[in-house]
Amino acid sequence: MPRDLVLGLDCSTTAAKAVVWSLDGTSISVGRAPYSHSSLHPGWGEQDPVDWWNATIAAIGSACRQIDPSRLAAISITHQRETFVCLDREGHALRPAMLWLDTRATDQVNRLGSDHIHQITGKPPNTATSWYKLAWLQDHEPRCLEATDRVADVHSYLVNRLTGEWRTSYGSVDPLGVVDLRTFTLSSDLVGQVGLRPDQFPELCAPGEVLGILRHDVAELLGLNRGLRVIAGLGDGQSAGLGVGITKPGEAYLNLGTGIVSGNFSASYGTDRSFRTMTGGVPGSYIFETFFGGGTYNLNWFVQQFSGIDDRPFGLDLNPEQILEAAASALPAGADGLLSLPYLTGVLTPYWDSTARGVLFGLTGRHGKAHMYRAILEGLAMEQRLSTTGAEAASDMPIRRFLAMGGGARSPLWCQIIADVLGKPVSVAREPEATCLGSGILAAYGAGCFGSVEEAAAAMTGVGKTYDPQPQQSAKYDHIYGLYKDIYPALRDHFLRLRQVMADIG
Repeated sequence: MPRDLVLGLDCSTTAAKAVVWSLDGTSISVGRAPYSHSSLHPGWGEQDPVDWWNATIAAIGSACRQIDPSRLAAISITHQRETFVCLDREGHALRPAMLWLDTRATDQVNRLGSDHIHQITGKPPNTATSWYKLAWLQDHEPRCLEATDRVADVHSYLVNRLTGEWRTSYGSVDPLGVVDLRTFTLSSDLVGQVGLRPDQFPELCAPGEVLGILRHDVAELLGLNRGLRVIAGLGDGQSAGLGVGITKPGEAYLNLGTGIVSGNFSASYGTDRSFRTMTGGVPGSYIFETFFGGGTYNLNWFVQQFSGIDDRPFGLDLNPEQILEAAASALPAGADGLLSLPYLTGVLTPYWDSTARGVLFGLTGRHGKAHMYRAILEGLAMEQRLSTTGAEAASDMPIRRFLAMGGGARSPLWCQIIADVLGKPVSVAREPEATCLGSGILAAYGAGCFGSVEEAAAAMTGVGKTYDPQPQQSAKYDHIYGLYKDIYPALRDHFLRLRQVMADIG
């Protein structure tokens, strides 16, 4: 039986999803298992890593029961980035894993963040980067770090459970903020500053490299072949880029999910506050990535809190978003003078301000739900233009086209607004599970099915509908953008004052 299938696993913030892929990028079978996370205090986010493993086993088992598992050539993993866990000698968690969305390390960011660290890691100071959370543990839970034998990213934790090896991809540890991106090696200086040693982290390997072989007991548990190779993957953002075929300059991915992530390919290293630099899917490459956390989160918030529309109203096969989109489509560019600053979760690129908050600017009595919905869609597009403009200027690499994926890519109105605001074509990725496909591409390359990552990506990806910018609409949005980009700078100090005032009266 030929080994002509690969398995990509995505261990995200909310679930583990396993997809079996053919070598042309067709999804053959899918398995999914959800889990939750906890927040003991505002701004905290924690998870039990055992849930990652149990969900992984359930998701892989479900996907592989639908195929002949002897056809599998390899497995690769993508995962929620920046999330990490401290383990003892037996591999047990000393405390819950700290998630990427945890913002408790604000004081450490303010105290320790510097241009020097940015130059080493490619990450401007921000609470998502795990190095600052390790500094928080050093300040608040020093006994935990003293007892730590291993610091594991999600990828290395699962690779160890699957193979027994303590190895991971440098593309997976990179988001922790402890890797010198100029050399793709651990920075002993940064690791030492938080009271740790490099040997407490897993061995770093290139994306697509064979990390180990599936353990006999795991193979038996899952009904898979002994000797199945486990291939080094990437964090979910970089994997999504690979999953839509971003392997050369000139194109960028645009993941319209809970957060909005965009990244363009670079063969050389560079840093700027307008983006964060990540390792790319092609070994030795980089992704200049923009990110803001309030993507479809803004839309879901509005629908749930203010729309008043039930799911499938009047028995129609329509959800609230589709109804609001139809109403918003009838409105002109600029939503009759209503602008939205989509900072419900603060802002990362390009301002890196966790105190920033959402704003509806220009609100009058004539504005209704459809105006607000369109203003949010346009505000998110404006924010992407702000980030893209900065990234292009800093990298001197114009972006010709965006390849969109994620739940938001199913919205024709939003995709067209983005194309009009950015003045660039937006093509929707053929495969909606692009993040998981990225890990499938690395699995196929690592298994020897293709001669290079670029060859694998070209064979396994494709695009569907393309939205071209409409010149008249783009001209209107140019005027609106001139105002939009000045709103945050005018309010920056007031956001900080708001936090201080609320702390004083709280």
